[in-house]
Amino acid sequence: MDLIKKSSSEAEVITVDVHAAKDLLHQGHYHYLDVRTEEEFKNGHVENALNIPYMFNTPKGRVKNPKFVDQVLAVSGKEDHLLVGCQSGIRSVYATTDLLEAEFKHVCNMGGGYIAWIGNGFAVKKPLPVEL
Repeated sequence: MDLIKKSSSEAEVITVDVHAAKDLLHQGHYHYLDVRTEEEFKNGHVENALNIPYMFNTPKGRVKNPKFVDQVLAVSGKEDHLLVGCQSGIRSVYATTDLLEAEFKHVCNMGGGYIAWIGNGFAVKKPLPVEL
């Protein structure tokens, strides 16, 4: 497994590449937490993903979701294994850091995000086409 460790102020974020991420999800060890906006998620996502946005789009640009950790806690325990992903792998690093600092024990970041996932031809769930 290709692990890249990135240091933050207190928490140590472990980043796995999309191939390792796919294996972790396939083996059932981890749940996929998609931290993209609802709009991004609706356009396509990793199957069985849970969507809790780390940031929201506003007229003034993106702002951090102030209830992010609480929303994750509402659906997941601190001992659960979570694989965190976003569009390109940037927001998910910040989200993973916040979760680790909130004492989640088994959280890792998916490097490259959804772009890398689809770039490798991995299966995704997309909305059904709208017939006119």
